[in-house]
Amino acid sequence: MKATLLSGIPLLIMTAIGIALIAQGKSADGRSTLAVGVIIAAVAGSSVIYQIGGWDLRRQSLAHFAIMLVTVLPALLLSGWFPLDSISGYFVVIAAFLAAGLVLWISFYLIFTKVVPRKADSSDAVRMP
Repeated sequence: MKATLLSGIPLLIMTAIGIALIAQGKSADGRSTLAVGVIIAAVAGSSVIYQIGGWDLRRQSLAHFAIMLVTVLPALLLSGWFPLDSISGYFVVIAAFLAAGLVLWISFYLIFTKVVPRKADSSDAVRMP
């Protein structure tokens, strides 16, 4: 349910804006807006994967990558942001997708493991008399 709300709201908003732009004859802007909506929805909705307690980081990361692979990568390919008139254009999109994903994963890993202090376990909590 949480994933549906996290992804559905931005997807609906961005889809409405994208359709409005396309209706105004701004097809490139509309297509870009739709692509951004899909990317935001995929990232926001799949963020709940990292809250699954029984999964280790490897499993969470692989599941997240799989979701990004079937949502964000096609959105990038259909966005019109990259020239896809040759095979090298597709390689550029895939390389950008992988590089951005790796940089973001490492950044958030460092933030959440090194910068943000962890909550104490309930067993570590100080009990008041």
